[in-house]
Amino acid sequence: MVRNISKLHFSLFTAIMFVMTMMSPALSSASAAKDSKTLENLQAAFNGESNAHAKYLAYSKKAEEEGYLKVAALFRAASAAEEIHFNNHARVIKSMGAIPKAEIKLPEIKSTKENLADAIKGETYEETVMYPEFLVQAEKEKNNDAIQTFTYAKAAEGEHAKLYKKALSNLDNWKVADAGFSVCPVCGYTVEGTPAFTSCPVCATPAKAYKLIN
Repeated sequence: MVRNISKLHFSLFTAIMFVMTMMSPALSSASAAKDSKTLENLQAAFNGESNAHAKYLAYSKKAEEEGYLKVAALFRAASAAEEIHFNNHARVIKSMGAIPKAEIKLPEIKSTKENLADAIKGETYEETVMYPEFLVQAEKEKNNDAIQTFTYAKAAEGEHAKLYKKALSNLDNWKVADAGFSVCPVCGYTVEGTPAFTSCPVCATPAKAYKLIN
């Protein structure tokens, strides 16, 4: 009887050790993700893109009020692109076992000219400072999903900055909404009018999949 109990204890011990061994990689992975600097950067990017999405919608309404219909369309297109970015970031955050978090804080909505200047400043910072730094860290951690979503956003923000500069330098001619702006549904790359290429230069999505925003 004692021998049978000992065998039972041994079997239970073996089973427990097996389960703990199987769980160990998952626990280790979750812990590593929690301490990841890239996860922290993804959260910052998710928050930033969420705020940009809301801000550009507000800027679009102001542009309409002031009669700059083409600028309003540009802000709407950029807002749609930022939504794509924060959704891309959110998927990676969730895959790392975390919950995407954002706190929306709209700035003071000023004149369209001032709003464009603010947008240029924000997009330039993201393209030249924020995303390059985030990419360096993601590459150190060999997080390919983060590298991809940061790369997509960085490229799109660069185009947004160019379009905002174009609008600001010729504001009087941006009162008529003509051809609108097209946005890649995968990476958020944005172009004026319809794409002149067959596939997205950033993510290779067919140009016919681009969404036209007026």
